[in-house]
Amino acid sequence: MKFDEFDKKMRKFEESLDQVIPSTSFMVARLDGKGFTKLTKKDMVLEKPFDIRFRDAVINTIKYLMNGYFQIAYAYNESDEISLLFKSNADKFGRKVRKYNSILAAETSVHFSQQIAQNAIFDCRMIALPDIEAVQDYFAWRQTDSNRNSVLAHCYYKLVADGKTPQEAAAYLRNLPFRDKVQLLAHFGMELNDIPKWQLYGSAVYWQENIKQGLNPATHTSQQTLRHTLTVNYDLPVGEEYRRFITRQIT
Repeated sequence: MKFDEFDKKMRKFEESLDQVIPSTSFMVARLDGKGFTKLTKKDMVLEKPFDIRFRDAVINTIKYLMNGYFQIAYAYNESDEISLLFKSNADKFGRKVRKYNSILAAETSVHFSQQIAQNAIFDCRMIALPDIEAVQDYFAWRQTDSNRNSVLAHCYYKLVADGKTPQEAAAYLRNLPFRDKVQLLAHFGMELNDIPKWQLYGSAVYWQENIKQGLNPATHTSQQTLRHTLTVNYDLPVGEEYRRFITRQIT
């Protein structure tokens, strides 16, 4: 069999399970740290329940991805989770799911590992969203998840500091309603307003237009240029305001 015939035959098998996200859908990637409980509890010395150095390592990894070739419009981070919203005209890899999943997971894992000087692995899943409302719902969902996980983590470490074993603290909190967790924090003298907003509601990285004053080398005169630069936001809005904020990030 000639090589061209052989190659064509085998490519059909290789591509038989390919999924392509339609150009009419919005693309989101969610990256999650794999085995990060062990990594953060045994392999790294971190402040509990949140560590700024860990947060900054994730943010720097996000910046690296957004400055690359992936055509990312907006990124949201909570803990070891990253959600990426791609520009509506993003067309890398022919929008093939397997390409995004494999390359994003690899690049995120490598860059984050370099940031923390430890081996870390991320997995990736691509999500096709049909309209702007679904995009709003997705990011509102992740922000709500951040809020609930943040309160749970603060409660857990308050209980452990108060003398409970990790197992006892986890068992006590397992089926405790969210409002009761908030009351538990108040019992320990902590109100929700005492918790930094980035811990409660996550952080974001997105593009903004900024005017920069410079010098025209040809005319030696001052001129203004419009630059797209990355902005990091640790003070995100919540609720309906956040949904409107998300809409403004869609490009």
